[in-house]
Order: sequence, then C-alpha cells, then structure tokens
Amino acid sequence: MKVLIVSDTHGKENTLDEVLLRETPFDVLIHCGDVEGQEDYLEAALDCPAYIVAGNNDFFSDLDRELEIDLAGTKVLITHGHNYGVSLDPAELIDEAASRGISVVFFGHTHKPVILRRGNITAVNPGSLSYPRQEGRTPSYAVLDIDRQGKFHFKIKYMTA
Repeated sequence: MKVLIVSDTHGKENTLDEVLLRETPFDVLIHCGDVEGQEDYLEAALDCPAYIVAGNNDFFSDLDRELEIDLAGTKVLITHGHNYGVSLDPAELIDEAASRGISVVFFGHTHKPVILRRGNITAVNPGSLSYPRQEGRTPSYAVLDIDRQGKFHFKIKYMTA
C-alpha cells in the first residue's frame, strides 16, 4: 500500500498537481492541514480515500481538527499540530499519541520535513509544498509504503527540477 502525505499547500495547486502526477498510483492521500479550500478539489481529483484535517489557516473550513484512522492494522493520528505546540517541540503531540495507543502521527504546521522516532511512536511531518522553511527551502512531501508484512517504510521526497 502506498500513502501520499502532504501538508501546508495553502491553496496553491501547481506543486500539488505535480506531486499527484509524480506519485500516481497511490492508495491513500493524507493532507495535514492548511489546505485553504483545496479539499473539494482534492476529493474530486482523486480515485482513492483522502484524509484531510484543518490547519490554523483553514478558517472557514468544516474539516476535522484531527483524525484517527487505521492503516494496515496500525492506529494513526492526523493533525496539523499547531494545537500541540509542534513549532517548539513535537513532544506534546507524541505524548498525546502514546496516551491514545497510537503508533504513527502525521502533522504539519512547521513547514519543515522530519521523521522522528521516539519510543514506539513515529512522527512524520512532510514539510510544505508551497512555503518550505527548511534549509534550501525545497518543497517537500512524504511517501509511506506499507509492505506485505504490514511494516511501514517512510521517505521524505523533495521537488527538484
């Protein structure tokens, strides 16, 4: 199973469209917030399930603040992260996941890609496709491949020319 994870697209479709084409086919799309009105566009454009949460810039959205889903028998939390102070440290978010028995957390907000493993929790921020903030400021996203044994393999990918 292939899962495409994006965040912080901020209503800009050009890079998002490029990623959708580049990574097709995929089985699930996860958007970690700050979609800014693209939710209807995404759901119409995709032939797979899409899990989209509200970010701090999704002011008039009726999207959920966070979602708990099951991926291949693994409990996953999807959130933007701003309500957990991820800009300073993702520790509060990771603690929350642990308290709920969740193994994997997807979050955004910082615009910086990262894969963190703390204890039994893996936290993944795909970065931003529109306004990257990490060194080099290259738009980024993440791909999760789940193998036949149900093992998760995460990779951060960058939009390079």
